[in-house]
Amino acid sequence: MLRRKTLLSKYAELAVKIGANVQKGQPLMISANIETKDFIRILVEEGYKAGASYVFVRYNDEIVNHHNFTYCDLDVLGTVPNYIVEQFNYFIEKGYALISVHAETPGLMADIDPIKIQTAAIAQNKALKSWREHTMGNRTQWCVISVPTAGWAKKVFPDITEEMAVDALWEAIFNAVRVREDNDPVAEWEKHNDTLHKHNKALNDYNFKSLHFKNALGTDLTIELIPNHVWAGGNEKSTKGVVFNPNMPTEESFTMPYKYGVNGKVVATKPLNYNGNLIKDFWLEFKDGKVVNYDAKEAKDSLKSLVEFDEGSSYLGEVALISHDSPISNSNILFLNTLFDENASCHLALGRAYPMNVKGGNDMTQEELDKLGSNNSMEHEDFMFGSADMSIIGLTQDNQEVIVFKDGNFAF
Repeated sequence: MLRRKTLLSKYAELAVKIGANVQKGQPLMISANIETKDFIRILVEEGYKAGASYVFVRYNDEIVNHHNFTYCDLDVLGTVPNYIVEQFNYFIEKGYALISVHAETPGLMADIDPIKIQTAAIAQNKALKSWREHTMGNRTQWCVISVPTAGWAKKVFPDITEEMAVDALWEAIFNAVRVREDNDPVAEWEKHNDTLHKHNKALNDYNFKSLHFKNALGTDLTIELIPNHVWAGGNEKSTKGVVFNPNMPTEESFTMPYKYGVNGKVVATKPLNYNGNLIKDFWLEFKDGKVVNYDAKEAKDSLKSLVEFDEGSSYLGEVALISHDSPISNSNILFLNTLFDENASCHLALGRAYPMNVKGGNDMTQEELDKLGSNNSMEHEDFMFGSADMSIIGLTQDNQEVIVFKDGNFAF
């Protein structure tokens, strides 16, 4: 019990100091599943210890959400009350930092009509557009972490008791975020960020025109990169100059594809938990950047909802490189949670691109980004396609071929 308490405190401190990097006198908003309340109480205290002027917790309850989707009409689900919009506008105005504690039960919404989920998601994304642009544009510090719930843990470890499953998932999360009894996680993350920045520098120095991905599963995909693209990963800097880590864990180097320059087929290597539904064994085919064909063995309707969410959700907004020989991949645990599974594998994101991935992007208007070929969408959904035999060939601006990945890992 004492060991767990120590690890929880270290994790909370890490999320506050290295994740959101809450500044003295800055307010903090925490978004969380109600089942994670015990950890959230520790997180709130760490926020105040770091100097937060006020910590506000915005809880959600996925069982209540399931009831809402079951019984509410579409017109109700498609309406976002003004007080919610005003609340998020207040967070923007007052300069809140954000810690989002992601903890969904995979498959919980499997019996819900995907149209209901899509209707609610579109309404929320439209109503909270300013907040989405505020965070994705790094106008404040934000961080996404995860905490086990019983429902999620049993999906990951179905063959043991619920209590044992929760304990096992805690241990897996602690390992993934570099939290141990005998270490200083803050110092380890500073070192880890340096390693990721070295990968970013090498990729930026090459300034590739395009990347060609290929493996034995059927992926044969060419992705043209946007001119003046920037590879990033690890910690980032807000527009106010504050350094923060948006994802914990993270192992990726990622950048912006050219919206209309993606061609070929990509085969997913891990299930995607999208809006409470597990999409399994799926593939996408692209032509001139757009998804023109797709299929899935399970939850194809949910994949359809993602691809057809809006015009931009059928185009890519991110390409991320991660060696197959990496800590989360080597754990051999399928987390069924994109925050972890995406860091075990090269991945792509359907939907909105991060402005920071093009030079000067955070200072551009959306219209300026559109003209460059940056994708815009209300969605941003990562899916995994890396494998042990993935090869990646980069094409430089002077048409020289460079081996970027060999047998699933960085070649440099």
